[in-house]
Amino acid sequence: MDPVTATQPTADHDAGGRGLTERAQRAIEAIDGNTLEEMRTLRDETERFMLRYKFGMDEVITKLSILREEFGQTHAYNPIEHISSRLKSLDSVIDKLDRKGVDPTFDSIRETITDIAGVRVTCSFVSDVYRVAELLTAQGDIRVLKKKDYIAEPKANGYQSLHLIVEVPVFLSTGTHHVPVEVQVRTIAMDFWASLEHKIYYKYDRQVPAALLEDLTDAAHTASELDARMERLHRELHGERPANSRPVAI
Repeated sequence: MDPVTATQPTADHDAGGRGLTERAQRAIEAIDGNTLEEMRTLRDETERFMLRYKFGMDEVITKLSILREEFGQTHAYNPIEHISSRLKSLDSVIDKLDRKGVDPTFDSIRETITDIAGVRVTCSFVSDVYRVAELLTAQGDIRVLKKKDYIAEPKANGYQSLHLIVEVPVFLSTGTHHVPVEVQVRTIAMDFWASLEHKIYYKYDRQVPAALLEDLTDAAHTASELDARMERLHRELHGERPANSRPVAI
């Protein structure tokens, strides 16, 4: 096959996604210069806006990773098992604004959506959840905007997790930007249950049969009992007195 011919894009497909299709090129040529420049400006502003949330998320991950490494080096026990993160897509952000009936502007996003950047921390025990949350929020440049303790007060379906919206400073060439980041802290058992719940709701398009919902709620109670039992064993292993894992003041 002729190597030149082999790399030519078809009418509706570009060369491996590296260029514009002919159809897209014709659409752009039909747009006047001013409109095209406005589109480019909007694209650049949107990318810079979303980048702040990524950097805010990275800041929180760095803080948690430092705590995790410190515990691993200087303590006999590490409360952090796993750290994961996700950044909402622009489409998801716009969909959420639409559901809230809010116009899609940068200001409305800043004021309305606080979970664009999300970090999840998985711990072994309930007491670890509160300890990690306390250590994170005690840092001087972190400000707690909101707290929802679904461990102390689980949702009706049994969901448990500690949710925090924290604000972190992001230092850029344009100045300091204070960015909200959602932090979810939960045990391994809570995370396993939440993952299963998500898969079930996705499979049934949120129209889950009542019997399955009942089983799911029962499984949440079982996971909670497992957490309590494992915590008691952990305390006995380390010679600690049995104690309730009460929430800390955040």
